[in-house]
Amino acid sequence: MLARTKSAAVAGIDAYIVEVEVDISFGLPVFNIVGLPETAVRESRERVKSAVKNSGYKFPVDRIVVNLAPAAIKKEGTSLDLPVAMGILLASQILPLDCGASFLMLGELSLDGRVKPVPGVLSATLAAKTGGFKGIIVPFGNRVEASIVEGVEVIAAKTLSEVVAFLSGSRTIEPVKKDASFFEGDVSSQGGVDFFEVMGQSHAKRAMEVAAAGGHNLLMTGVPGSGKTMLAKRLPSILPTLTIDEALETTQIYSVTGLLEEASPIVRERPFRSPHHTISDAGLVGGGQRPEPGEVSLAHNGVLFMDELPEFKRNVLEALRQPMEDGVVSICRAGFRVCYPASFMLVAAMNPCACGYAGDRLKECTCSAAQVRRYRARISGPLLDRIDIHVDVPQVPFKELSQSTRPEASLGVRKRVEGARKRQVKRFQGAGIHCNAQMGPTHIKAFASLDKEAVALIARAVDAFGMSARGHGRAVKIARTIADIEEEPRVLHRHVAEAIQYRSLDRIDTL
Repeated sequence: MLARTKSAAVAGIDAYIVEVEVDISFGLPVFNIVGLPETAVRESRERVKSAVKNSGYKFPVDRIVVNLAPAAIKKEGTSLDLPVAMGILLASQILPLDCGASFLMLGELSLDGRVKPVPGVLSATLAAKTGGFKGIIVPFGNRVEASIVEGVEVIAAKTLSEVVAFLSGSRTIEPVKKDASFFEGDVSSQGGVDFFEVMGQSHAKRAMEVAAAGGHNLLMTGVPGSGKTMLAKRLPSILPTLTIDEALETTQIYSVTGLLEEASPIVRERPFRSPHHTISDAGLVGGGQRPEPGEVSLAHNGVLFMDELPEFKRNVLEALRQPMEDGVVSICRAGFRVCYPASFMLVAAMNPCACGYAGDRLKECTCSAAQVRRYRARISGPLLDRIDIHVDVPQVPFKELSQSTRPEASLGVRKRVEGARKRQVKRFQGAGIHCNAQMGPTHIKAFASLDKEAVALIARAVDAFGMSARGHGRAVKIARTIADIEEEPRVLHRHVAEAIQYRSLDRIDTL
Protein backbone atom coordinates (compact mmCIF):
# COMPACT_ATOMS: atom_id res chain seq x y z
CA MET A 1 0.00 0.00 0.00
CA LEU A 2 1.30 3.46 -0.93
CA ALA A 3 0.67 6.51 1.25
CA ARG A 4 1.84 10.10 1.14
CA THR A 5 2.37 12.83 3.74
CA LYS A 6 3.79 16.31 3.35
CA SER A 7 6.56 17.93 5.32
CA ALA A 8 9.20 20.63 4.82
CA ALA A 9 12.98 20.88 4.90
CA VAL A 10 15.17 23.94 5.18
CA ALA A 11 17.70 25.14 2.62
CA GLY A 12 19.42 28.30 3.81
CA ILE A 13 16.70 30.08 5.74
CA ASP A 14 13.87 29.12 3.39
CA ALA A 15 11.90 25.89 3.51
CA TYR A 16 10.73 23.76 0.61
CA ILE A 17 7.97 21.13 0.55
CA VAL A 18 9.05 17.51 0.99
CA GLU A 19 6.69 14.75 -0.12
CA VAL A 20 7.13 11.66 2.06
CA GLU A 21 6.10 8.57 0.09
CA VAL A 22 5.74 5.34 2.05
CA ASP A 23 5.26 1.99 0.30
CA ILE A 24 4.58 -1.20 2.28
CA SER A 25 4.71 -4.45 0.35
CA PHE A 26 5.12 -8.16 1.02
CA GLY A 27 8.70 -9.24 1.47
CA LEU A 28 11.49 -9.46 3.95
CA PRO A 29 11.08 -7.03 6.89
CA VAL A 30 13.37 -4.28 5.61
CA PHE A 31 12.99 -0.56 6.36
CA ASN A 32 14.74 1.64 3.78
CA ILE A 33 14.77 5.44 3.41
CA VAL A 34 15.84 6.89 0.05
CA GLY A 35 15.99 10.41 -1.34
CA LEU A 36 19.47 11.51 -0.14
CA PRO A 37 18.91 11.15 3.62
CA GLU A 38 21.89 12.10 5.79
CA THR A 39 22.78 10.29 9.01
CA ALA A 40 20.12 11.80 11.31
CA VAL A 41 17.41 11.03 8.74
CA ARG A 42 18.58 7.44 8.24
CA GLU A 43 18.61 6.93 12.00
CA SER A 44 14.95 7.94 12.12
CA ARG A 45 14.11 4.32 11.21
CA GLU A 46 14.81 3.20 14.77
CA ARG A 47 13.09 6.23 16.35
CA VAL A 48 9.99 5.81 14.20
CA LYS A 49 9.77 2.06 14.80
CA SER A 50 9.98 2.42 18.59
CA ALA A 51 7.65 5.46 18.66
CA VAL A 52 4.95 3.63 16.67
CA LYS A 53 5.15 0.51 18.87
CA ASN A 54 5.27 2.42 22.16
CA SER A 55 2.29 4.52 21.11
CA GLY A 56 0.17 1.37 20.93
CA TYR A 57 0.16 0.74 17.17
CA LYS A 58 1.32 -2.34 15.30
CA PHE A 59 4.44 -1.79 13.25
CA PRO A 60 4.23 -3.67 9.92
CA VAL A 61 6.51 -6.68 9.54
CA ASP A 62 6.91 -6.18 5.78
CA ARG A 63 9.15 -4.42 3.29
CA ILE A 64 8.97 -0.65 3.87
CA VAL A 65 10.41 1.90 1.45
CA VAL A 66 10.29 5.61 2.27
CA ASN A 67 11.10 8.09 -0.49
CA LEU A 68 11.78 11.74 0.33
CA ALA A 69 11.00 13.86 -2.72
CA PRO A 70 12.57 15.83 -4.31
CA ALA A 71 15.08 13.01 -4.18
CA ALA A 72 17.94 15.07 -5.65
CA ILE A 73 18.25 17.34 -2.58
CA LYS A 74 20.00 16.13 0.56
CA LYS A 75 17.70 15.90 3.61
CA GLU A 76 19.11 16.72 7.04
CA GLY A 77 17.89 16.86 10.62
CA THR A 78 15.20 15.05 12.57
CA SER A 79 12.08 17.00 11.57
CA LEU A 80 10.95 14.27 9.13
CA ASP A 81 10.36 11.69 11.89
CA LEU A 82 6.69 12.58 12.36
CA PRO A 83 5.66 12.56 8.67
CA VAL A 84 7.49 9.25 8.14
CA ALA A 85 5.67 7.67 11.09
CA MET A 86 2.33 9.03 9.90
CA GLY A 87 3.03 7.70 6.39
CA ILE A 88 3.62 4.23 7.80
CA LEU A 89 0.35 4.38 9.78
CA LEU A 90 -1.53 5.53 6.67
CA ALA A 91 0.03 2.82 4.49
CA SER A 92 -0.87 0.25 7.19
CA GLN A 93 -4.52 1.42 6.85
CA ILE A 94 -4.71 2.44 10.49
CA LEU A 95 -5.92 5.76 9.09
CA PRO A 96 -7.63 6.60 5.77
CA LEU A 97 -5.12 7.29 2.98
CA ASP A 98 -6.34 10.86 2.36
CA CYS A 99 -6.19 11.72 6.05
CA GLY A 100 -4.18 14.86 6.76
CA ALA A 101 -3.52 15.72 3.11
CA SER A 102 -4.21 19.41 3.79
CA PHE A 103 -1.65 19.59 6.62
CA LEU A 104 2.09 19.93 6.58
CA MET A 105 3.72 18.14 9.50
CA LEU A 106 7.14 18.01 11.12
CA GLY A 107 8.70 16.98 14.40
CA GLU A 108 11.27 14.71 16.00
CA LEU A 109 9.99 11.56 17.70
CA SER A 110 11.32 10.17 20.95
CA LEU A 111 11.24 6.41 21.52
CA ASP A 112 8.10 6.70 23.66
CA GLY A 113 6.19 8.63 20.97
CA ARG A 114 6.64 12.19 22.26
CA VAL A 115 7.01 14.89 19.60
CA LYS A 116 10.10 17.01 20.27
CA PRO A 117 10.83 20.56 19.05
CA VAL A 118 12.90 21.02 15.90
CA PRO A 119 14.63 24.02 14.27
CA GLY A 120 13.27 25.81 11.21
CA VAL A 121 9.57 25.72 12.18
CA LEU A 122 8.99 29.36 11.23
CA SER A 123 10.37 28.77 7.73
CA ALA A 124 8.25 25.62 7.39
CA THR A 125 5.11 27.51 8.45
CA LEU A 126 5.80 30.18 5.85
CA ALA A 127 6.23 27.40 3.27
CA ALA A 128 2.87 25.94 4.33
CA LYS A 129 1.23 29.30 3.79
CA THR A 130 2.86 29.78 0.40
CA GLY A 131 1.98 26.22 -0.62
CA GLY A 132 -1.72 26.72 0.13
CA PHE A 133 -1.97 24.20 2.98
CA LYS A 134 -4.81 24.50 5.47
CA GLY A 135 -2.45 24.15 8.40
CA ILE A 136 0.70 22.71 9.87
CA ILE A 137 1.21 20.19 12.66
CA VAL A 138 4.21 21.11 14.82
CA PRO A 139 5.72 20.02 18.14
CA PHE A 140 4.10 21.64 21.16
CA GLY A 141 7.39 23.36 22.02
CA ASN A 142 7.38 25.17 18.65
CA ARG A 143 3.75 26.31 18.82
CA VAL A 144 4.40 29.99 19.61
CA GLU A 145 7.05 30.35 16.92
CA ALA A 146 4.74 28.90 14.27
CA SER A 147 1.79 31.03 15.39
CA ILE A 148 3.54 34.20 14.21
CA VAL A 149 2.50 33.44 10.62
CA GLU A 150 -0.99 34.61 9.68
CA GLY A 151 -3.32 32.59 7.45
CA VAL A 152 -2.24 29.09 8.56
CA GLU A 153 -3.77 26.90 11.26
CA VAL A 154 -1.12 25.75 13.71
CA ILE A 155 -1.84 22.44 15.46
CA ALA A 156 0.52 21.77 18.35
CA ALA A 157 0.99 18.11 19.27
CA LYS A 158 2.76 16.56 22.26
CA THR A 159 2.65 12.92 21.14
CA LEU A 160 2.25 10.78 18.05
CA SER A 161 -1.04 9.47 19.47
CA GLU A 162 -2.41 13.03 19.59
CA VAL A 163 -1.64 13.51 15.89
CA VAL A 164 -3.36 10.22 14.99
CA ALA A 165 -6.42 11.10 17.09
CA PHE A 166 -6.63 14.58 15.56
CA LEU A 167 -6.38 13.40 11.96
CA SER A 168 -8.85 10.57 12.53
CA GLY A 169 -11.36 13.02 14.01
CA SER A 170 -11.58 11.30 17.39
CA ARG A 171 -9.99 14.26 19.14
CA THR A 172 -10.23 18.00 18.63
CA ILE A 173 -7.12 20.15 18.99
CA GLU A 174 -7.79 23.86 18.81
CA PRO A 175 -5.38 25.81 16.57
CA VAL A 176 -2.85 27.93 18.43
CA LYS A 177 -4.13 31.47 18.86
CA LYS A 178 -2.24 34.20 17.07
CA ASP A 179 -0.71 36.78 19.38
CA ALA A 180 -0.23 40.15 17.66
CA SER A 181 1.42 41.56 20.78
CA PHE A 182 4.75 40.16 19.55
CA PHE A 183 4.96 43.14 17.18
CA GLU A 184 3.50 45.76 19.48
CA GLY A 185 5.09 48.13 21.96
CA ASP A 186 8.54 49.61 22.16
CA VAL A 187 11.64 47.52 22.74
CA SER A 188 14.02 48.61 25.46
CA SER A 189 17.74 48.75 24.76
CA GLN A 190 19.67 45.55 25.31
CA GLY A 191 20.57 44.94 28.92
CA GLY A 192 19.37 48.39 29.94
CA VAL A 193 22.56 50.05 28.65
CA ASP A 194 22.28 53.72 27.66
CA PHE A 195 24.38 56.44 26.05
CA PHE A 196 24.15 58.69 29.10
CA GLU A 197 26.46 56.25 30.91
CA VAL A 198 29.32 57.25 28.59
CA MET A 199 31.02 60.40 29.87
CA GLY A 200 32.74 62.63 27.35
CA GLN A 201 33.55 61.26 23.87
CA SER A 202 31.19 63.70 22.16
CA HIS A 203 32.96 63.25 18.81
CA ALA A 204 32.72 59.45 18.96
CA LYS A 205 29.06 59.63 20.02
CA ARG A 206 28.30 61.89 17.08
CA ALA A 207 30.03 59.41 14.75
CA MET A 208 27.93 56.58 16.17
CA GLU A 209 24.75 58.60 15.68
CA VAL A 210 25.68 59.18 12.03
CA ALA A 211 26.54 55.49 11.60
CA ALA A 212 23.21 54.41 13.11
CA ALA A 213 21.24 56.92 11.04
CA GLY A 214 22.66 55.70 7.74
CA GLY A 215 23.51 52.06 8.51
CA HIS A 216 27.23 52.79 8.04
CA ASN A 217 30.13 50.59 9.13
CA LEU A 218 32.31 52.10 11.85
CA LEU A 219 35.90 51.67 13.07
CA MET A 220 37.02 53.14 16.39
CA THR A 221 40.71 53.58 17.14
CA GLY A 222 41.90 54.47 20.62
CA VAL A 223 44.07 53.59 23.58
CA PRO A 224 42.98 50.87 26.03
CA GLY A 225 40.27 52.03 28.41
CA SER A 226 39.08 54.94 26.29
CA GLY A 227 35.56 53.52 26.01
CA LYS A 228 35.45 51.85 22.58
CA THR A 229 33.73 48.66 23.77
CA MET A 230 31.41 50.62 26.04
CA LEU A 231 30.29 52.77 23.11
CA ALA A 232 29.82 49.78 20.80
CA LYS A 233 27.61 47.92 23.28
CA ARG A 234 25.31 50.93 23.45
CA LEU A 235 24.87 51.27 19.70
CA PRO A 236 21.75 49.00 19.60
CA SER A 237 20.04 51.39 22.04
CA ILE A 238 19.98 54.14 19.38
CA LEU A 239 19.09 51.98 16.39
CA PRO A 240 15.50 52.11 15.08
CA THR A 241 13.11 49.31 16.04
CA LEU A 242 13.01 46.33 13.71
CA THR A 243 10.18 46.43 11.18
CA ILE A 244 7.87 43.41 10.99
CA ASP A 245 9.59 42.17 7.81
CA GLU A 246 13.04 42.61 9.37
CA ALA A 247 11.94 40.84 12.54
CA LEU A 248 10.55 37.85 10.60
CA GLU A 249 13.69 37.53 8.47
CA THR A 250 15.98 37.74 11.50
CA THR A 251 13.80 35.27 13.39
CA GLN A 252 14.05 32.80 10.50
CA ILE A 253 17.83 32.79 10.83
CA TYR A 254 17.66 32.14 14.56
CA SER A 255 14.96 29.51 13.99
CA VAL A 256 17.01 27.40 11.54
CA THR A 257 19.99 27.53 13.92
CA GLY A 258 17.85 26.44 16.88
CA LEU A 259 18.62 29.59 18.89
CA LEU A 260 15.01 30.65 19.47
CA GLU A 261 13.60 30.21 22.94
CA GLU A 262 9.97 29.22 23.55
CA ALA A 263 9.46 32.33 25.70
CA SER A 264 10.89 34.59 22.94
CA PRO A 265 9.41 33.29 19.68
CA ILE A 266 10.43 36.31 17.65
CA VAL A 267 13.54 38.49 17.56
CA ARG A 268 12.40 42.00 18.47
CA GLU A 269 15.74 43.60 19.33
CA ARG A 270 18.37 44.22 16.72
CA PRO A 271 21.01 41.50 17.14
CA PHE A 272 24.37 42.37 18.66
CA ARG A 273 27.02 39.75 17.98
CA SER A 274 30.55 40.00 19.36
CA PRO A 275 32.70 37.05 18.20
CA HIS A 276 36.09 36.39 19.81
CA HIS A 277 39.17 37.06 17.69
CA THR A 278 40.00 33.32 17.61
CA ILE A 279 36.92 32.60 15.46
CA SER A 280 37.40 30.73 12.18
CA ASP A 281 36.29 32.00 8.79
CA ALA A 282 33.49 29.37 8.73
CA GLY A 283 32.34 30.51 12.16
CA LEU A 284 32.24 34.11 11.02
CA VAL A 285 30.64 33.90 7.57
CA GLY A 286 29.05 30.45 7.83
CA GLY A 287 29.88 27.02 6.50
CA GLY A 288 30.92 23.65 7.87
CA GLN A 289 30.19 20.12 6.69
CA ARG A 290 26.53 20.89 7.23
CA PRO A 291 26.48 24.59 6.26
CA GLU A 292 25.04 26.78 8.99
CA PRO A 293 24.76 30.56 9.33
CA GLY A 294 27.82 32.33 10.73
CA GLU A 295 28.09 35.38 12.96
CA VAL A 296 27.55 37.76 10.04
CA SER A 297 24.13 36.18 9.41
CA LEU A 298 23.24 36.05 13.11
CA ALA A 299 23.97 39.81 13.09
CA HIS A 300 21.57 40.35 10.16
CA ASN A 301 19.65 43.63 10.59
CA GLY A 302 21.81 44.34 13.62
CA VAL A 303 25.40 44.91 14.71
CA LEU A 304 28.52 42.78 14.32
CA PHE A 305 31.10 44.04 16.82
CA MET A 306 34.70 42.96 16.28
CA ASP A 307 36.87 44.06 19.18
CA GLU A 308 40.67 44.13 18.73
CA LEU A 309 40.21 43.94 14.96
CA PRO A 310 43.90 43.42 14.04
CA GLU A 311 44.00 40.32 16.26
CA PHE A 312 41.61 38.43 13.96
CA LYS A 313 43.25 36.12 11.44
CA ARG A 314 43.88 37.67 8.05
CA ASN A 315 41.78 35.11 6.16
CA VAL A 316 38.88 35.71 8.57
CA LEU A 317 38.97 39.47 7.99
CA GLU A 318 39.20 39.08 4.23
CA ALA A 319 36.15 36.79 4.31
CA LEU A 320 34.15 39.80 5.49
CA ARG A 321 34.61 41.71 2.26
CA GLN A 322 31.98 39.94 0.16
CA PRO A 323 29.11 39.96 2.71
CA MET A 324 29.87 43.61 3.58
CA GLU A 325 29.48 44.50 -0.08
CA ASP A 326 26.57 42.23 -1.05
CA GLY A 327 24.62 41.77 2.20
CA VAL A 328 24.40 38.03 1.59
CA VAL A 329 26.63 34.97 2.10
CA SER A 330 26.71 32.20 -0.50
CA ILE A 331 28.07 28.83 0.64
CA CYS A 332 28.81 26.37 -2.16
CA ARG A 333 29.37 22.67 -1.70
CA ALA A 334 29.49 19.79 -4.18
CA GLY A 335 25.98 19.46 -5.52
CA PHE A 336 24.26 22.28 -3.66
CA ARG A 337 24.43 25.94 -2.71
CA VAL A 338 22.79 27.85 0.13
CA CYS A 339 22.48 31.58 0.75
CA TYR A 340 22.12 33.35 4.08
CA PRO A 341 21.26 37.05 4.46
CA ALA A 342 24.02 39.10 6.07
CA SER A 343 23.05 42.76 6.02
CA PHE A 344 24.73 44.04 9.16
CA MET A 345 26.49 47.08 10.57
CA LEU A 346 30.14 46.31 11.22
CA VAL A 347 31.45 48.08 14.30
CA ALA A 348 35.12 47.43 14.95
CA ALA A 349 37.59 48.62 17.57
CA MET A 350 41.37 48.59 17.59
CA ASN A 351 44.34 50.03 19.43
CA PRO A 352 46.61 52.44 17.53
CA CYS A 353 49.56 50.05 17.92
CA ALA A 354 50.57 46.74 19.50
CA CYS A 355 51.28 48.24 22.94
CA GLY A 356 48.16 50.40 22.60
CA TYR A 357 49.55 53.85 23.38
CA ALA A 358 50.75 55.37 20.10
CA GLY A 359 49.80 59.05 20.13
CA ASP A 360 48.64 59.01 23.77
CA ARG A 361 49.38 62.17 25.76
CA LEU A 362 50.02 60.42 29.08
CA LYS A 363 51.69 57.08 28.36
CA GLU A 364 54.69 56.58 26.12
CA CYS A 365 54.42 54.15 23.22
CA THR A 366 57.06 51.42 23.23
CA CYS A 367 56.57 50.46 19.57
CA SER A 368 58.87 51.54 16.76
CA ALA A 369 57.48 53.21 13.67
CA ALA A 370 57.92 49.96 11.74
CA GLN A 371 56.04 47.99 14.40
CA VAL A 372 53.15 50.48 14.29
CA ARG A 373 52.96 50.15 10.50
CA ARG A 374 53.03 46.35 10.69
CA TYR A 375 50.31 46.32 13.33
CA ARG A 376 47.98 48.54 11.33
CA ALA A 377 48.80 46.71 8.11
CA ARG A 378 47.06 43.62 9.53
CA ILE A 379 43.89 45.27 8.25
CA SER A 380 44.03 45.34 4.47
CA GLY A 381 43.30 48.41 2.41
CA PRO A 382 40.28 46.82 0.64
CA LEU A 383 38.68 46.01 4.01
CA LEU A 384 39.34 49.52 5.37
CA ASP A 385 37.83 50.91 2.18
CA ARG A 386 34.58 49.14 3.03
CA ILE A 387 34.34 50.74 6.46
CA ASP A 388 32.53 54.04 6.06
CA ILE A 389 33.45 55.85 9.27
CA HIS A 390 36.83 55.94 11.00
CA VAL A 391 36.89 57.77 14.32
CA ASP A 392 39.53 58.32 16.98
CA VAL A 393 38.50 57.61 20.58
CA PRO A 394 41.01 59.37 22.88
CA GLN A 395 41.44 58.90 26.61
CA VAL A 396 38.73 60.82 28.53
CA PRO A 397 40.12 63.57 30.81
CA PHE A 398 39.24 63.33 34.50
CA LYS A 399 37.37 66.63 34.27
CA GLU A 400 34.86 65.09 31.86
CA LEU A 401 34.62 61.87 33.86
CA SER A 402 33.67 63.77 37.00
CA GLN A 403 31.27 66.27 35.45
CA SER A 404 27.86 66.53 37.12
CA THR A 405 25.93 67.22 33.90
CA ARG A 406 24.27 64.07 32.60
CA PRO A 407 25.01 63.35 28.92
CA GLU A 408 22.18 62.89 26.44
CA ALA A 409 20.31 59.61 26.84
CA SER A 410 19.85 57.06 24.07
CA LEU A 411 16.17 57.93 23.63
CA GLY A 412 16.91 61.43 22.34
CA VAL A 413 19.58 60.20 19.93
CA ARG A 414 17.31 57.38 18.78
CA LYS A 415 14.54 59.81 17.84
CA ARG A 416 16.91 61.66 15.50
CA VAL A 417 18.13 58.36 14.05
CA GLU A 418 14.58 57.13 13.43
CA GLY A 419 13.68 60.45 11.80
CA ALA A 420 16.65 60.16 9.43
CA ARG A 421 15.81 56.52 8.63
CA LYS A 422 12.19 57.41 7.83
CA ARG A 423 13.36 60.05 5.36
CA GLN A 424 15.64 57.48 3.72
CA VAL A 425 12.89 54.85 3.46
CA LYS A 426 10.61 57.40 1.82
CA ARG A 427 13.36 58.58 -0.55
CA PHE A 428 14.35 55.07 -1.64
CA GLN A 429 10.82 53.73 -2.06
CA GLY A 430 10.88 51.48 -5.10
CA ALA A 431 14.67 51.64 -5.41
CA GLY A 432 15.27 48.33 -3.63
CA ILE A 433 17.35 49.81 -0.79
CA HIS A 434 16.45 51.12 2.66
CA CYS A 435 19.33 53.24 3.97
CA ASN A 436 22.13 55.46 2.72
CA ALA A 437 24.85 52.88 3.31
CA GLN A 438 23.24 50.66 0.64
CA MET A 439 23.40 53.31 -2.08
CA GLY A 440 25.24 52.45 -5.28
CA PRO A 441 26.74 54.89 -7.82
CA THR A 442 23.36 55.38 -9.52
CA HIS A 443 21.63 56.15 -6.22
CA ILE A 444 24.40 58.57 -5.21
CA LYS A 445 23.93 60.55 -8.42
CA ALA A 446 20.17 60.58 -8.02
CA PHE A 447 19.83 61.26 -4.29
CA ALA A 448 23.10 62.80 -3.07
CA SER A 449 24.03 65.51 -5.54
CA LEU A 450 26.49 68.05 -4.12
CA ASP A 451 26.54 71.83 -4.50
CA LYS A 452 29.60 73.53 -6.03
CA GLU A 453 31.30 74.24 -2.71
CA ALA A 454 30.83 70.66 -1.57
CA VAL A 455 32.23 69.30 -4.86
CA ALA A 456 35.30 71.51 -4.57
CA LEU A 457 35.88 70.44 -0.96
CA ILE A 458 35.65 66.72 -1.62
CA ALA A 459 37.89 67.10 -4.70
CA ARG A 460 40.59 68.62 -2.47
CA ALA A 461 40.11 65.80 0.04
CA VAL A 462 40.54 63.13 -2.65
CA ASP A 463 43.81 64.74 -3.78
CA ALA A 464 45.12 65.37 -0.26
CA PHE A 465 44.20 62.01 1.32
CA GLY A 466 44.51 59.73 -1.70
CA MET A 467 40.92 58.52 -1.40
CA SER A 468 39.88 55.65 -3.65
CA ALA A 469 36.75 55.85 -5.75
CA ARG A 470 34.98 53.70 -3.15
CA GLY A 471 36.22 55.97 -0.34
CA HIS A 472 34.94 59.02 -2.19
CA GLY A 473 31.53 57.40 -2.61
CA ARG A 474 31.36 56.49 1.07
CA ALA A 475 32.20 60.06 2.09
CA VAL A 476 29.28 61.28 -0.02
CA LYS A 477 26.97 58.70 1.59
CA ILE A 478 28.01 59.88 5.05
CA ALA A 479 27.36 63.50 4.03
CA ARG A 480 23.89 62.47 2.81
CA THR A 481 23.20 60.89 6.21
CA ILE A 482 24.35 64.00 8.10
CA ALA A 483 21.99 66.08 5.95
CA ASP A 484 19.15 63.65 6.78
CA ILE A 485 19.79 64.05 10.51
CA GLU A 486 19.53 67.82 10.05
CA GLU A 487 16.37 67.38 7.91
CA GLU A 488 18.16 69.12 5.05
CA PRO A 489 17.09 67.94 1.57
CA ARG A 490 20.40 69.08 -0.02
CA VAL A 491 23.93 67.92 0.72
CA LEU A 492 25.80 71.07 1.66
CA HIS A 493 29.41 72.08 2.20
CA ARG A 494 29.23 71.61 5.98
CA HIS A 495 27.87 68.09 5.61
CA VAL A 496 30.78 67.11 3.37
CA ALA A 497 33.27 68.77 5.75
CA GLU A 498 32.02 66.66 8.66
CA ALA A 499 31.92 63.52 6.52
CA ILE A 500 35.57 63.94 5.54
CA GLN A 501 36.52 64.00 9.23
CA TYR A 502 35.14 60.49 9.50
CA ARG A 503 37.53 59.18 6.81
CA SER A 504 40.75 59.72 8.76
CA LEU A 505 42.37 56.46 7.69
CA ASP A 506 42.21 57.52 4.06
CA ARG A 507 45.24 59.73 4.66
CA ILE A 508 48.25 58.59 2.66
CA ASP A 509 50.55 58.65 5.69
CA THR A 510 48.20 56.70 7.97
CA LEU A 511 49.82 53.31 7.51
